[in-house]
Amino acid sequence: MTRIAFIGLGNMGGGMAANLAKAGHDVRAFDLSQDALDRAKAAGCLPMASVGEAADGAEAVVTMLPAGTHVEAVYGDLFAASLSPAAILIDCSTIDVATAKRVTEAARAKGITAVDAPVSGGIGAANAGTLTFMVGGSEEAFGRAQPILAAMGKAVIHAGANGTGQAAKIANNMLLGATMVATCEAFLLAEKLGLDPQTFFDISSVSSGQSWSMTSYCPVPGVGPNTPADHGYQGGFATALMLKDLKLAAAAASDTGADTPMGAKAAELYQRFAEAGHGGLDFSAIITALRG
Repeated sequence: MTRIAFIGLGNMGGGMAANLAKAGHDVRAFDLSQDALDRAKAAGCLPMASVGEAADGAEAVVTMLPAGTHVEAVYGDLFAASLSPAAILIDCSTIDVATAKRVTEAARAKGITAVDAPVSGGIGAANAGTLTFMVGGSEEAFGRAQPILAAMGKAVIHAGANGTGQAAKIANNMLLGATMVATCEAFLLAEKLGLDPQTFFDISSVSSGQSWSMTSYCPVPGVGPNTPADHGYQGGFATALMLKDLKLAAAAASDTGADTPMGAKAAELYQRFAEAGHGGLDFSAIITALRG
């Protein structure tokens, strides 16, 4: 059993903390939301009143926060608290690569090991403990983080040095965003051409157009496996979160001089969709905007 401080109990963090407690770890949880703390308590975690209180005596700290500014603020609180230098910091937030590297260097200056370990899988996978973790850090740091992450996911992959976990997440989600748009366009074109959606799915899902967006996360209700499309595009991975990741990808592309026209176009489409008031819908709901 490991004493773990878990900071950030939102849609993703709540399920992740619950799975750590279910695995037998001593989870000391903190969030600004009392409702989130109450849910964490019901799931077997011990609610704490502050970041510092949660970190006191912790052997590991897991953070799941909205943005890089929040991660830097929480790490500042951790460094000011009585966090043991023997603890490992595991940030599962999706943030920009530069901030991920900066907070890691700040931890290293304090003699504390840190990794960036963003996730793929969404709310359902967070609750089910089937997330995929992309981990940036040294071999030694990865070895320490892996058993903790394994209690929350189905796959824990070492991406490389600090920052590469975030790089993998950003690139992966740019691909996902662009692929989903193309998948929606293809279904709509097939429909206009008089092709039954299920028939098109049956053909494309075993042909060269096959993709995860097609076979595992079909954006058309009643076609393929059960997805958010079958539930009014509720749950899943919110459009606002996809837009956030696409903006991170665009910033990374600008910083590195990478040419990403498809990623940029996807970001433009999701921006418009979110501004129309649909930021809370699953990102596959972009098909409703393309349908016009």
